[in-house]
Amino acid sequence: MKNILIISLCFLMSCSNSDFKSLEVSKVSAINELNLETISMVLDSVSDSQPIDLLNWKDYEYAPEVSFKMAHSENIIYLKFKVIEDHIIAKRTETNSSTHRDSCVEFFIDPDNSGGYYNFEFNCIGTTHLAFGPDRKNRTFIDKDLIESQLFIASSLGSEPFEEKSGKFEWELVAAIPSSLFVYHENLNFNGLNSKANLYKCADDSQKRHYLSWSEVNTERPDFHRPEFFGSIHFKNN
Repeated sequence: MKNILIISLCFLMSCSNSDFKSLEVSKVSAINELNLETISMVLDSVSDSQPIDLLNWKDYEYAPEVSFKMAHSENIIYLKFKVIEDHIIAKRTETNSSTHRDSCVEFFIDPDNSGGYYNFEFNCIGTTHLAFGPDRKNRTFIDKDLIESQLFIASSLGSEPFEEKSGKFEWELVAAIPSSLFVYHENLNFNGLNSKANLYKCADDSQKRHYLSWSEVNTERPDFHRPEFFGSIHFKNN
């Protein structure tokens, strides 16, 4: 019993020291013309950049410059990522493939704090991996036809795959994520919703492998599937 108490106290202390983030997400009118430029312009007008810059694991010290902006229109979440990095790689073109191995930005969200979360993983040409579940081991893919028909995504790098390139690269990716993709949350409305989420940047197959997060992840090894470290997101209703 004593050992259990000590472990519990240690876990609580580690959580209390973590850099849990919080974010107020502005509401906007629905964007009728979905393209990279329009979504980017709208988000620039209503949202401040939020850095994805936490180096949680000392074995991976490379840190691209990464930020995001977010807004919603009641039934759609609008996201914009901006990345500056030394290497880019985009081999995956198949929906629900291992996009995290490419230059990848990610958005994990538990919409209503019920314990299950969606992991949206986008490589730098917009290939999307999306699943739902309570943890890393228990995931269910969202139907690829639904993703491809409902999700709008666009990248300044285009949509054609390429091998790793080295140099100095700056790219942007935008996404319009409708509530219809949250298939385990029927009639989801973001107005006034309090959610838990984290956002990440990674590239498993890059010669400069890296793992960055928005809200701190306090684990021994890189692991983005840790909802206990998600930050708080409030979707404003006006």
